[in-house]
Amino acid sequence: MRLEGFELRRVGMPLVSPFRTSFGTQTERDILLVRAVTDEGSGWGECVALPDPAYSPEYIDGAQDVMRRFLIPTLFAAGIADAYAVGEALHPFKGHRMAKAALEMAVLDAELRTEGRSFARELGGVHASVPSGVSVGIMDSIPQLLDTVGGYLDSGYVRIKLKIEPGWDLEPVRAVRERFGDDVPLQVDANTAYTLRDARHLARLDAFDLLLIEQPLEEEDVLGHAELAKLVQTPICLDESITSAQTAAAAIRLGATSVINVKPGRVGGYLEARRIHDLAAANGVPVWCGGMIESGIGRAANVALASLPGFTLPGDISASDRFYRTDLTPPFMMVDGRIEVPTGPGLGVEPIPELLDELTTATEWIAAP
Repeated sequence: MRLEGFELRRVGMPLVSPFRTSFGTQTERDILLVRAVTDEGSGWGECVALPDPAYSPEYIDGAQDVMRRFLIPTLFAAGIADAYAVGEALHPFKGHRMAKAALEMAVLDAELRTEGRSFARELGGVHASVPSGVSVGIMDSIPQLLDTVGGYLDSGYVRIKLKIEPGWDLEPVRAVRERFGDDVPLQVDANTAYTLRDARHLARLDAFDLLLIEQPLEEEDVLGHAELAKLVQTPICLDESITSAQTAAAAIRLGATSVINVKPGRVGGYLEARRIHDLAAANGVPVWCGGMIESGIGRAANVALASLPGFTLPGDISASDRFYRTDLTPPFMMVDGRIEVPTGPGLGVEPIPELLDELTTATEWIAAP
Protein backbone atom coordinates (compact mmCIF):
# COMPACT_ATOMS: atom_id res chain seq x y z
CA MET A 1 0.00 0.00 0.00
CA ARG A 2 1.35 3.41 -0.98
CA LEU A 3 -0.04 6.69 0.33
CA GLU A 4 -1.03 9.15 -2.38
CA GLY A 5 -2.45 11.87 -0.16
CA PHE A 6 -4.77 12.94 2.62
CA GLU A 7 -7.96 14.97 2.41
CA LEU A 8 -8.74 17.04 5.50
CA ARG A 9 -12.42 17.93 5.54
CA ARG A 10 -14.28 20.06 8.07
CA VAL A 11 -18.00 19.44 8.55
CA GLY A 12 -20.46 21.30 10.75
CA MET A 13 -23.16 19.19 12.41
CA PRO A 14 -25.76 20.87 14.64
CA LEU A 15 -26.81 18.95 17.75
CA VAL A 16 -30.46 18.16 18.41
CA SER A 17 -30.10 19.96 21.77
CA PRO A 18 -27.32 21.69 23.72
CA PHE A 19 -24.97 19.32 25.55
CA ARG A 20 -23.53 20.83 28.72
CA THR A 21 -20.68 19.42 30.80
CA SER A 22 -18.53 20.89 33.56
CA PHE A 23 -16.15 22.32 30.93
CA GLY A 24 -18.64 23.91 28.53
CA THR A 25 -21.74 23.66 26.35
CA GLN A 26 -21.83 22.35 22.80
CA THR A 27 -24.57 23.22 20.32
CA GLU A 28 -22.75 22.12 17.15
CA ARG A 29 -19.88 19.77 16.33
CA ASP A 30 -17.15 21.12 14.09
CA ILE A 31 -15.64 17.81 12.99
CA LEU A 32 -12.36 17.19 11.20
CA LEU A 33 -12.58 14.18 8.91
CA VAL A 34 -9.50 12.59 7.39
CA ARG A 35 -9.54 10.57 4.18
CA ALA A 36 -6.42 8.56 3.43
CA VAL A 37 -6.00 7.90 -0.28
CA THR A 38 -3.72 5.06 -1.34
CA ASP A 39 -2.85 3.40 -4.62
CA GLU A 40 -5.36 0.68 -3.71
CA GLY A 41 -8.29 2.69 -2.31
CA SER A 42 -9.19 5.08 0.47
CA GLY A 43 -10.35 5.12 4.08
CA TRP A 44 -11.91 7.48 6.61
CA GLY A 45 -10.84 8.76 10.00
CA GLU A 46 -12.43 11.21 12.43
CA CYS A 47 -10.59 13.58 14.74
CA VAL A 48 -12.45 14.03 18.03
CA ALA A 49 -10.72 17.24 19.14
CA LEU A 50 -13.07 20.00 20.32
CA PRO A 51 -12.95 23.67 19.24
CA ASP A 52 -11.24 24.72 22.49
CA PRO A 53 -8.54 23.02 24.60
CA ALA A 54 -10.95 22.41 27.48
CA TYR A 55 -11.48 18.65 27.61
CA SER A 56 -7.88 18.03 26.53
CA PRO A 57 -4.89 20.15 25.43
CA GLU A 58 -5.83 19.50 21.81
CA TYR A 59 -8.21 21.60 19.74
CA ILE A 60 -9.45 21.12 16.22
CA ASP A 61 -7.55 23.90 14.43
CA GLY A 62 -4.35 22.79 16.15
CA ALA A 63 -4.99 19.18 15.15
CA GLN A 64 -5.35 20.14 11.50
CA ASP A 65 -2.24 22.32 11.68
CA VAL A 66 -0.05 19.62 13.21
CA MET A 67 -1.28 17.11 10.65
CA ARG A 68 -0.48 19.48 7.81
CA ARG A 69 2.91 20.66 9.02
CA PHE A 70 4.37 17.61 10.76
CA LEU A 71 2.43 14.37 10.91
CA ILE A 72 1.37 13.86 7.30
CA PRO A 73 4.78 14.81 5.81
CA THR A 74 6.36 12.33 8.23
CA LEU A 75 4.04 9.53 7.07
CA PHE A 76 4.93 10.28 3.45
CA ALA A 77 8.64 10.28 4.23
CA ALA A 78 8.41 7.02 6.20
CA GLY A 79 6.79 5.20 3.31
CA ILE A 80 4.51 3.28 5.67
CA ALA A 81 3.06 0.05 4.35
CA ASP A 82 0.21 -0.44 6.83
CA ALA A 83 -1.62 1.17 9.76
CA TYR A 84 0.59 -0.53 12.34
CA ALA A 85 3.52 1.59 11.11
CA VAL A 86 1.66 4.89 11.69
CA GLY A 87 2.17 4.99 15.45
CA GLU A 88 5.86 4.16 15.20
CA ALA A 89 6.45 6.79 12.52
CA LEU A 90 4.68 9.50 14.54
CA HIS A 91 6.10 8.52 17.94
CA PRO A 92 8.86 11.20 17.90
CA PHE A 93 6.18 13.92 18.08
CA LYS A 94 4.98 14.54 21.63
CA GLY A 95 1.27 14.48 22.36
CA HIS A 96 -1.28 15.31 19.64
CA ARG A 97 -2.90 11.93 20.21
CA MET A 98 -6.25 12.88 18.69
CA ALA A 99 -4.57 14.00 15.48
CA LYS A 100 -2.47 10.83 15.37
CA ALA A 101 -5.54 8.68 16.06
CA ALA A 102 -7.46 10.18 13.15
CA LEU A 103 -4.61 9.51 10.72
CA GLU A 104 -4.13 5.94 11.96
CA MET A 105 -7.88 5.32 11.72
CA ALA A 106 -8.02 6.53 8.12
CA VAL A 107 -5.04 4.41 7.07
CA LEU A 108 -6.42 1.36 8.88
CA ASP A 109 -9.83 1.81 7.24
CA ALA A 110 -8.19 2.04 3.81
CA GLU A 111 -6.08 -1.06 4.47
CA LEU A 112 -8.99 -3.15 5.77
CA ARG A 113 -11.31 -2.11 2.93
CA THR A 114 -8.73 -3.27 0.42
CA GLU A 115 -8.31 -6.60 2.21
CA GLY A 116 -12.03 -7.12 2.83
CA ARG A 117 -11.71 -7.27 6.63
CA SER A 118 -13.82 -5.42 9.19
CA PHE A 119 -12.65 -3.14 11.98
CA ALA A 120 -14.23 -5.40 14.60
CA ARG A 121 -12.51 -8.51 13.23
CA GLU A 122 -9.15 -6.73 13.09
CA LEU A 123 -9.42 -5.47 16.68
CA GLY A 124 -10.58 -8.82 18.04
CA GLY A 125 -14.29 -8.19 18.52
CA VAL A 126 -16.43 -11.13 19.64
CA HIS A 127 -19.93 -9.66 19.86
CA ALA A 128 -22.43 -9.00 17.06
CA SER A 129 -23.98 -6.10 18.98
CA VAL A 130 -23.11 -3.94 21.98
CA PRO A 131 -25.23 -2.49 24.82
CA SER A 132 -26.02 1.19 24.42
CA GLY A 133 -25.69 3.70 27.23
CA VAL A 134 -26.47 7.40 27.06
CA SER A 135 -24.73 10.47 28.48
CA VAL A 136 -27.01 13.15 29.93
CA GLY A 137 -25.67 16.68 30.15
CA ILE A 138 -26.13 19.20 32.95
CA MET A 139 -29.63 20.65 32.82
CA ASP A 140 -31.27 23.91 33.87
CA SER A 141 -33.55 22.15 36.36
CA ILE A 142 -34.19 18.78 37.94
CA PRO A 143 -37.66 18.43 36.34
CA GLN A 144 -36.01 18.91 32.94
CA LEU A 145 -33.42 16.28 33.85
CA LEU A 146 -36.08 13.78 34.94
CA ASP A 147 -38.05 14.27 31.72
CA THR A 148 -34.88 13.74 29.69
CA VAL A 149 -33.80 10.62 31.56
CA GLY A 150 -37.30 9.20 31.34
CA GLY A 151 -37.29 9.70 27.59
CA TYR A 152 -34.01 7.85 27.20
CA LEU A 153 -35.19 4.95 29.36
CA ASP A 154 -38.40 4.75 27.34
CA SER A 155 -36.24 4.62 24.19
CA GLY A 156 -34.45 1.57 25.53
CA TYR A 157 -31.06 2.83 26.73
CA VAL A 158 -29.65 0.34 29.22
CA ARG A 159 -27.44 2.70 31.24
CA ILE A 160 -27.67 6.36 32.22
CA LYS A 161 -24.63 8.59 32.80
CA LEU A 162 -25.20 11.97 34.44
CA LYS A 163 -22.72 14.79 33.98
CA ILE A 164 -22.05 16.48 37.33
CA GLU A 165 -20.21 19.47 38.75
CA PRO A 166 -20.14 21.24 42.15
CA GLY A 167 -23.69 22.38 42.80
CA TRP A 168 -25.17 19.81 40.41
CA ASP A 169 -24.43 16.39 41.86
CA LEU A 170 -26.21 15.01 44.93
CA GLU A 171 -29.68 16.37 44.25
CA PRO A 172 -29.86 15.38 40.56
CA VAL A 173 -28.62 11.87 41.38
CA ARG A 174 -31.05 11.56 44.27
CA ALA A 175 -33.92 12.73 42.07
CA VAL A 176 -33.12 10.21 39.34
CA ARG A 177 -32.86 7.36 41.83
CA GLU A 178 -36.13 8.33 43.52
CA ARG A 179 -38.01 8.64 40.23
CA PHE A 180 -36.64 5.62 38.37
CA GLY A 181 -35.53 3.26 41.14
CA ASP A 182 -32.42 1.39 42.12
CA ASP A 183 -32.52 -1.06 39.21
CA VAL A 184 -31.46 1.52 36.60
CA PRO A 185 -27.69 1.25 35.95
CA LEU A 186 -26.50 4.76 36.81
CA GLN A 187 -23.11 6.46 36.84
CA VAL A 188 -21.78 10.01 37.01
CA ASP A 189 -19.05 11.90 35.19
CA ALA A 190 -17.34 14.96 36.67
CA ASN A 191 -14.83 15.75 33.89
CA THR A 192 -12.20 16.85 36.48
CA ALA A 193 -14.54 19.30 38.26
CA TYR A 194 -13.54 18.41 41.86
CA THR A 195 -10.47 18.28 44.10
CA LEU A 196 -9.44 15.88 46.85
CA ARG A 197 -10.83 18.41 49.33
CA ASP A 198 -14.26 17.36 48.06
CA ALA A 199 -13.74 13.73 49.10
CA ARG A 200 -16.25 13.82 51.95
CA HIS A 201 -18.84 15.38 49.66
CA LEU A 202 -18.20 12.85 46.89
CA ALA A 203 -18.51 10.02 49.43
CA ARG A 204 -22.16 11.02 49.88
CA LEU A 205 -22.72 9.61 46.38
CA ASP A 206 -22.11 6.14 47.84
CA ALA A 207 -25.70 6.09 49.03
CA PHE A 208 -27.01 5.89 45.47
CA ASP A 209 -25.42 2.58 44.37
CA LEU A 210 -23.68 4.04 41.32
CA LEU A 211 -21.71 1.97 38.85
CA LEU A 212 -18.84 4.43 39.10
CA ILE A 213 -17.69 8.03 39.51
CA GLU A 214 -15.84 9.06 36.37
CA GLN A 215 -12.79 11.36 36.49
CA PRO A 216 -13.67 13.42 39.58
CA LEU A 217 -10.22 15.07 39.93
CA GLU A 218 -7.76 16.77 37.57
CA GLU A 219 -6.31 14.52 34.90
CA GLU A 220 -2.75 14.72 36.29
CA ASP A 221 -3.83 13.97 39.87
CA VAL A 222 -3.47 10.20 39.69
CA LEU A 223 -2.25 10.00 43.29
CA GLY A 224 -5.25 12.05 44.36
CA HIS A 225 -7.54 9.52 42.70
CA ALA A 226 -5.74 6.73 44.54
CA GLU A 227 -6.40 8.53 47.84
CA LEU A 228 -10.01 9.22 46.89
CA ALA A 229 -10.53 5.53 46.09
CA LYS A 230 -9.73 4.76 49.72
CA LEU A 231 -12.31 7.27 50.96
CA VAL A 232 -15.33 6.37 48.83
CA GLN A 233 -17.04 3.05 48.22
CA THR A 234 -18.17 3.83 44.67
CA PRO A 235 -15.63 2.62 42.07
CA ILE A 236 -13.42 5.34 40.60
CA CYS A 237 -13.18 5.35 36.80
CA LEU A 238 -10.49 7.30 34.97
CA ASP A 239 -11.03 9.02 31.63
CA GLU A 240 -8.85 12.06 30.96
CA SER A 241 -6.00 10.61 33.05
CA ILE A 242 -5.64 7.59 30.75
CA THR A 243 -3.64 8.63 27.70
CA SER A 244 -1.86 5.36 26.89
CA ALA A 245 -1.41 1.77 27.98
CA GLN A 246 1.54 3.00 30.06
CA THR A 247 -0.53 5.50 32.03
CA ALA A 248 -3.28 2.90 32.42
CA ALA A 249 -0.79 0.44 33.91
CA ALA A 250 0.45 3.04 36.37
CA ALA A 251 -3.08 4.01 37.44
CA ILE A 252 -4.04 0.38 37.99
CA ARG A 253 -0.90 -0.35 40.00
CA LEU A 254 -1.42 2.73 42.21
CA GLY A 255 -5.04 1.80 42.89
CA ALA A 256 -6.24 5.02 41.28
CA THR A 257 -8.85 3.32 39.12
CA SER A 258 -10.91 0.15 39.17
CA VAL A 259 -12.68 0.87 35.87
CA ILE A 260 -11.32 2.53 32.71
CA ASN A 261 -13.12 4.61 30.10
CA VAL A 262 -11.33 3.93 26.80
CA LYS A 263 -11.57 6.73 24.24
CA PRO A 264 -9.48 5.91 21.17
CA GLY A 265 -8.88 9.53 20.23
CA ARG A 266 -7.62 10.38 23.69
CA VAL A 267 -5.11 7.52 23.73
CA GLY A 268 -3.74 7.94 20.21
CA GLY A 269 -5.79 5.46 18.21
CA TYR A 270 -7.70 2.20 18.10
CA LEU A 271 -4.56 0.05 18.18
CA GLU A 272 -3.47 1.66 21.46
CA ALA A 273 -7.05 1.37 22.72
CA ARG A 274 -6.83 -2.37 22.11
CA ARG A 275 -3.57 -2.50 24.10
CA ILE A 276 -5.34 -0.81 27.02
CA HIS A 277 -8.17 -3.32 26.74
CA ASP A 278 -5.71 -6.20 26.85
CA LEU A 279 -3.82 -4.71 29.80
CA ALA A 280 -7.02 -4.09 31.75
CA ALA A 281 -8.32 -7.59 31.05
CA ALA A 282 -5.05 -9.08 32.30
CA ASN A 283 -5.50 -7.15 35.55
CA GLY A 284 -9.21 -7.88 35.99
CA VAL A 285 -10.20 -4.25 35.35
CA PRO A 286 -13.42 -3.71 33.35
CA VAL A 287 -13.39 -1.18 30.52
CA TRP A 288 -16.06 0.61 28.54
CA CYS A 289 -16.00 2.76 25.42
CA GLY A 290 -16.49 6.48 25.89
CA GLY A 291 -17.83 8.85 23.27
CA MET A 292 -16.92 12.28 21.91
CA ILE A 293 -20.17 12.99 20.05
CA GLU A 294 -18.76 11.37 16.92
CA SER A 295 -20.46 11.23 13.57
CA GLY A 296 -21.34 7.83 12.13
CA ILE A 297 -17.74 7.41 11.01
CA GLY A 298 -16.29 7.56 14.50
CA ARG A 299 -19.31 5.78 15.94
CA ALA A 300 -18.71 2.78 13.64
CA ALA A 301 -15.16 2.41 14.93
CA ASN A 302 -16.28 2.78 18.54
CA VAL A 303 -18.92 0.07 18.12
CA ALA A 304 -16.26 -2.23 16.68
CA LEU A 305 -13.96 -1.55 19.64
CA ALA A 306 -16.75 -2.10 22.16
CA SER A 307 -17.32 -5.58 20.73
CA LEU A 308 -14.06 -6.79 22.32
CA PRO A 309 -14.55 -9.20 25.25
CA GLY A 310 -13.19 -6.92 27.99
CA PHE A 311 -15.78 -4.21 27.35
CA THR A 312 -18.15 -5.53 29.99
CA LEU A 313 -19.94 -2.25 30.85
CA PRO A 314 -22.28 -0.36 28.49
CA GLY A 315 -20.48 2.50 26.77
CA ASP A 316 -21.48 5.95 25.55
CA ILE A 317 -22.37 4.52 22.14
CA SER A 318 -25.82 5.87 21.54
CA ALA A 319 -27.98 5.77 18.45
CA SER A 320 -27.27 8.47 15.87
CA ASP A 321 -30.41 10.41 16.77
CA ARG A 322 -29.18 10.99 20.33
CA PHE A 323 -27.11 13.89 19.02
CA TYR A 324 -27.90 14.35 15.32
CA ARG A 325 -31.11 14.62 13.33
CA THR A 326 -29.07 13.69 10.26
CA ASP A 327 -25.86 11.69 10.51
CA LEU A 328 -23.11 11.62 7.88
CA THR A 329 -23.59 7.88 7.39
CA PRO A 330 -26.67 5.67 7.38
CA PRO A 331 -27.86 6.10 10.97
CA PHE A 332 -26.98 3.73 13.77
CA MET A 333 -30.20 2.42 15.27
CA MET A 334 -30.74 0.98 18.73
CA VAL A 335 -32.77 -2.24 18.96
CA ASP A 336 -33.62 -3.69 22.37
CA GLY A 337 -30.97 -1.53 23.99
CA ARG A 338 -28.19 -2.67 21.65
CA ILE A 339 -26.40 -1.42 18.54
CA GLU A 340 -25.28 -3.77 15.79
CA VAL A 341 -21.58 -4.04 15.01
CA PRO A 342 -20.81 -3.30 11.33
CA THR A 343 -19.43 -6.32 9.47
CA GLY A 344 -18.52 -4.81 6.11
CA PRO A 345 -14.94 -4.10 5.02
CA GLY A 346 -13.15 -1.49 7.10
CA LEU A 347 -15.52 0.63 9.15
CA GLY A 348 -18.45 -0.94 7.32
CA VAL A 349 -19.97 2.50 6.68
CA GLU A 350 -19.20 5.47 4.46
CA PRO A 351 -20.42 9.08 4.37
CA ILE A 352 -23.49 9.68 2.23
CA PRO A 353 -22.03 11.86 -0.57
CA GLU A 354 -24.83 14.45 -0.80
CA LEU A 355 -24.97 14.87 3.00
CA LEU A 356 -21.20 15.13 3.19
CA ASP A 357 -21.19 17.88 0.57
CA GLU A 358 -24.05 19.72 2.29
CA LEU A 359 -22.35 19.74 5.69
CA THR A 360 -18.80 20.40 4.51
CA THR A 361 -17.41 23.80 5.46
CA ALA A 362 -13.84 23.46 4.12
CA THR A 363 -11.53 20.93 2.46
CA GLU A 364 -7.77 20.65 2.11
CA TRP A 365 -5.82 18.17 -0.04
CA ILE A 366 -2.26 17.24 0.88
CA ALA A 367 -0.59 15.20 -1.84
CA ALA A 368 2.34 12.90 -1.40
CA PRO A 369 5.56 14.38 -2.84
